[in-house]
Amino acid sequence: MTHNAARQTIAATLITCVGLLAATAAQAQAFDAARIYGAAPERDGGLVGLVAIAGHEYQGSKKSRAMLLPSLDYQWSNGFFAGTSNGIGINFSKHPQMSYGLRLTADFGRDEDRSPALKGMGDIDFRPELGGFFNYNVSKSLVLTSSLRYGSGNDRKGLQVDLGAAYLMVLAPQWRLGLGGAMTVANADYLQSHFGVSKAQSASSGYSIYTPSAGVRDVRANASLSYSINKRTGITAALSASALQGDAKNSPLTQQKNSLNGVMALTYLF
Repeated sequence: MTHNAARQTIAATLITCVGLLAATAAQAQAFDAARIYGAAPERDGGLVGLVAIAGHEYQGSKKSRAMLLPSLDYQWSNGFFAGTSNGIGINFSKHPQMSYGLRLTADFGRDEDRSPALKGMGDIDFRPELGGFFNYNVSKSLVLTSSLRYGSGNDRKGLQVDLGAAYLMVLAPQWRLGLGGAMTVANADYLQSHFGVSKAQSASSGYSIYTPSAGVRDVRANASLSYSINKRTGITAALSASALQGDAKNSPLTQQKNSLNGVMALTYLF
């Protein structure tokens, strides 16, 4: 296997794994970046995989939740892409150093029966989100990411702005280490849906009325170790630490302000 083939396989695996780390808190942070920066521009290509996730019942819960999920992402040479990690969208850039465009993602909501701690809070419905993204490759190893997503929550007014950075380090011909960090800023409508308690919810749940203001929802750091089995197949183990901030941290629904989540991913390039 060539060095470039090994690097592409591992980079794609790391990108997918880091993306799914965002979903470990009951998918609360899914789609926090458009991770198409590992794909060659103006070329068709995709990735399929199976991912085991150890997360939590909901963001702020102290109880764990395990999931086994499929992963499928594809990018066309004309810039369009679709998949479980990135949503559906288009990358307008033809420059390998950056990517930017529009996309449709989703907020998966939250079921009341997911946890006893949510009894009386009602469900947060699944909602499509409209948004955009911009990624900049500082070097072959370092990329800065940003995205905006709008439309979550039962009132469809939730807004999230995500900022992050990812670094890929060569350890050996078939081994790579990925390091990353990110933060999400949310508007008051988003935080009210996911961390607030309305008057009606207070009456049915027993929690005190809580009205959060816009601000930083959480900050995250992750580390991933990946091995290229062959030129198309890779396996990755990853850990992510997250810390709720501001009014999200002080919500009566928040049982645990800091959390550690894990992922194991097996991926195949096609």
